[in-house]
Amino acid sequence: MKLENLNIVIADDHPLFRNALRQALSNAFNHTQWVEADSAEALETVLDSKDCQFDLILLDLQMPGSHGYSTLIHLRTHYPDIPVVVISAHEDINTISRAVHYGSSGFIPKSASMEALTDALTAILYGDIWLPAGTELQPVSDDPTDKMASRLSDLTPQQYRVLQMFAEGLLNKQIAYDFGVSEATIKAHATAIFRKLGVRNRTQAVIALQQLEMEKVDIS
Repeated sequence: MKLENLNIVIADDHPLFRNALRQALSNAFNHTQWVEADSAEALETVLDSKDCQFDLILLDLQMPGSHGYSTLIHLRTHYPDIPVVVISAHEDINTISRAVHYGSSGFIPKSASMEALTDALTAILYGDIWLPAGTELQPVSDDPTDKMASRLSDLTPQQYRVLQMFAEGLLNKQIAYDFGVSEATIKAHATAIFRKLGVRNRTQAVIALQQLEMEKVDIS
């Protein structure tokens, strides 16, 4: 595989970071098409566009709509052929270990140098796993977070989007309008979501999704 004529998605909600990342990496990866997404919903739209075959996704774990690891889990379930590398301000070993456990092809701290970033993406595009030097991954225990991650992976793309809309506080009729379907269809999706997540209602479903979130990190 020659590292040229690539299609790479930068999924991060900070425009200045996306721009800096694209400009820095453009020198190392010639003739690359950079596609940007500033939320989980925008990323889903990009991936569903079918305009091109993507070679890599650079994913921020805390974009709007992401709910921590949930977008990573969704990507690995429904887009298994596209490698995903997490780029995050979270640099603790638990976050890194969970990201790899849930299918990330690597973990790049936002504090990493551009040289390290280039090395990381090169390794990942050649099929390797890249982690910061000295990283010793910890086993991920079978805790509530991991159990919910497994259940979340059972959702279809539409069910996952409906769950995200539940988390945004949208009513069934609003979701039905956005999808262009009937309220009965959304109710059917909701029933399937509750069953797969092992919950009884929307509130419990949103709480279950929030189990995959992380503590906020101040990067200002």
